[in-house]
Amino acid sequence: MNNTIRTSVSILVFLISILGFSQNELPLKSTRLEIDPIADLQNADLQKILQTEIYKNSEWKGLIQNKKMSIAIVDLTDQCNIKYAGLNDDHMMYAASLPKIAILLAAMDAIDKGELQDTKEVRNDMRLMISKSNNQASTRMIDRVGYDKIEAVLRAPKNKLYDEEVGGGLWVGKRYAAGGKRHPEPMKGLSHAATTKQVCSFYYQLAMGNLVSNARSKEMLDIMKDPALHHKFVNTLDKIAPKATIYRKSGSWKNYHADSALVWGPKRKYIIVALIENDLGEQITRNLVVPIEKVLKKSHSSLKV
Repeated sequence: MNNTIRTSVSILVFLISILGFSQNELPLKSTRLEIDPIADLQNADLQKILQTEIYKNSEWKGLIQNKKMSIAIVDLTDQCNIKYAGLNDDHMMYAASLPKIAILLAAMDAIDKGELQDTKEVRNDMRLMISKSNNQASTRMIDRVGYDKIEAVLRAPKNKLYDEEVGGGLWVGKRYAAGGKRHPEPMKGLSHAATTKQVCSFYYQLAMGNLVSNARSKEMLDIMKDPALHHKFVNTLDKIAPKATIYRKSGSWKNYHADSALVWGPKRKYIIVALIENDLGEQITRNLVVPIEKVLKKSHSSLKV
């Protein structure tokens, strides 16, 4: 982002604030203006700090090098200079229940377009699907919207959450139940897939009010807020950031462990996503939070030197 664009963004943030839209509330913007793609937010300094910190742990380094672990972060502290970094972030992996966020997006898009009736039952299932990761509710939502709708929303140019040219991304191609046909993604044949970069993009666009509309983004944030399950990232965040609001979706199946969170508090504003193929993946996600916060603090400190 050049100085002219950065200045324009700063002016926009100021104008939004005097019109009464707080930059401490989500979504961050009041109108559907164009935002930078997640790839354009890549920051070399943050990338270097992230790799250095993660590689201090020899086990994590080995998992990264063997493509058994993927990490990505978005620093939202300075909304005029949002920064992204990731390791193996274009490597698509099985993500268990994490891609249920794609079902949520497709359903909200269908409601907005009048393709799905907005009922109490639908709203309850969306909350159960995200907060408690309820498989029955998730399957009902898949049956309501259909695989073709989910794929179309993920591939939509305004969303770009699945694209073969950048390693794939978010995908839901199987009901969270024993029966039913499969609709696997075309690159690896995965039924429930993600890359950490595209999951970061989902949260980033959600935070900016860019998914469906500002109002629908707010509704999705409300559904993802205060998760009922307090394991993985949330287990650690409960201890070190009790005042932060957490928007979150995780997933586990056998030795595949996934977690994702938008952390929004007085002292921290960031997105963190991890996909891990390892028996100890649940504990690894817990242990990742503190080093990631250290990465962000080091990044902020480097700007002051």
